[in-house]
Amino acid sequence: MIGVLVSGNGSNLQALIDARLPVSAVAANRKDAYALVRARAAGIPAATFSLQCHADRAERDLVMATWLEEHGVELVVLAGYMHLLTEPFLSRFPQRIVNVHPSLLPAFPGAHAIDDALAAGVATTGVTVHRVDEGLDTGPVIAQEEVVVEPRGTLVERLHAVEHRLLPKVVMGLCRSSVAAR
Repeated sequence: MIGVLVSGNGSNLQALIDARLPVSAVAANRKDAYALVRARAAGIPAATFSLQCHADRAERDLVMATWLEEHGVELVVLAGYMHLLTEPFLSRFPQRIVNVHPSLLPAFPGAHAIDDALAAGVATTGVTVHRVDEGLDTGPVIAQEEVVVEPRGTLVERLHAVEHRLLPKVVMGLCRSSVAAR
């Protein structure tokens, strides 16, 4: 079962739902994340874990990890989740957390990857799906796909299209290998 962490619109969550992957829970760090609407429309349990409701990020992450485990989550997918996860969360899902990122890591980590790529004047950027560790977009790469920067006016849409195809493909493969390993 898959747990998805979100912060915003949830188009990557929707891609996972549309691929009929076994998403059993969706957790957000913002109560206004449209991804929560998408989850509820699909009949998936969804909850918000706001920092304002907890003493610190570690406590929030521990509560969120517990909630995900209570919903049978074995694999966690960060789909536009904009917070670094702390050790209490990472230790609950070792080697079982993946993230989708709009650059060819290790180039342009962080929240402004597209703007950073444009500012650097690169001809090619792309999408990376990687395992999550304690760093900022530093975990081992699972899959990458290049995207030509020009025309700049459609770059965001083209990156999203690749994310929406690549993330479900990688997650499906991880689910299959997990089942085969049992």
